[in-house]
Amino acid sequence: MPIAPETVSRVEWLGLTSQQFGAYIAGFGLPAYRGRQIFQALHRRFVTSVEAIHELPQGVRTALAAEADLEPLRPVQVFEAADGTRRYLFTVRGGHAVETVWIPDGRRVTLCLSSQAGCPMGCAFCATATLGLQRNLTAGEIVAQVLYVLRDTGRRPGPAQSANVNVVLMGMGEPLLNYSHVMQALRVMADPFGLHIVPRRVTLSTVGIVPKIIALGRETDRPHLAVSLTAATDALRNRLMPVNLTYPLAALQQACLAFPRHSGEYITFEYVLLDGINDSEADARALLRWLSPLRARNAAKINLIPYNPAPGIPFRPSPPERIAHFQAVLRAKGVPTYLRRPRGRDIFAACGMLAATAGPTTTCCPTGQPKLT
Repeated sequence: MPIAPETVSRVEWLGLTSQQFGAYIAGFGLPAYRGRQIFQALHRRFVTSVEAIHELPQGVRTALAAEADLEPLRPVQVFEAADGTRRYLFTVRGGHAVETVWIPDGRRVTLCLSSQAGCPMGCAFCATATLGLQRNLTAGEIVAQVLYVLRDTGRRPGPAQSANVNVVLMGMGEPLLNYSHVMQALRVMADPFGLHIVPRRVTLSTVGIVPKIIALGRETDRPHLAVSLTAATDALRNRLMPVNLTYPLAALQQACLAFPRHSGEYITFEYVLLDGINDSEADARALLRWLSPLRARNAAKINLIPYNPAPGIPFRPSPPERIAHFQAVLRAKGVPTYLRRPRGRDIFAACGMLAATAGPTTTCCPTGQPKLT
């Protein structure tokens, strides 16, 4: 069973939408517009204390200061890669470590968020799996990752800026095992009075929690769906991804076929290429067979991910020529197939490498807090 977020003694303001904030602030005898003022100060000006919300009278600020929890994350270290990627290491209540990755790409940026401290899924090729699950993150802790990184990098929300920010829930944890807090965080991020990062700019990646995929499909406003697949036979996927023992490939396929898509929308299937394990032509053809019903509905695209080596994980990346051949086999059958370029590998920020490590010696912006080991 997933571990619930720790009890928060004060109200976690960052986990409330502007409408919820208006209702909350009414409990103090204040008009709803004061709630909107506070919400905009938090999510547009990125203030970190009630005292800095100058729209409020001093007496109101003093009264509310004891109620607010505005900094659920404690920054520990920021690591910067040669390609400009940044890995942010935080701690949350209870001393658990979580990580967030900032990936710049010209004018656009992608924020890779964590939804849990650690991860319970046990995927054999993922460094995060070595931590196990410590606890779920709250909605406020998920939103706080975005606010902190945007503040640190000088990005300010607004229609133009928000259109250039993409969010992926591909960091630590399985987001569908923290469903309610993840969906609440997405509602807060989408709020037009705040960040206004709308669901079409968000991708949620799951290892394949079938009942929650079905639930996600029923949401009125939902993110795009990505599924970490990595093997197209039950025998191999059982070895690499223990979730397959509970939700085997046939059940996963049916959930994906039933998933309601918008016009032109694909489900992204992520396939980590492991040398000599799942990267042969036979593996590519097995993937084509599994995808066949989805291909018939033009519902699938493939992201091939070269394995990112991590300490203590006994796999190697596939050689480039084998990756190219694997991609060619899929493309020859008309499957949209893309090769993900590793980002931040030198600071342990690439896919599958997040393990709350202090990392290499090249760092930027040290906070003065002790490093985690």
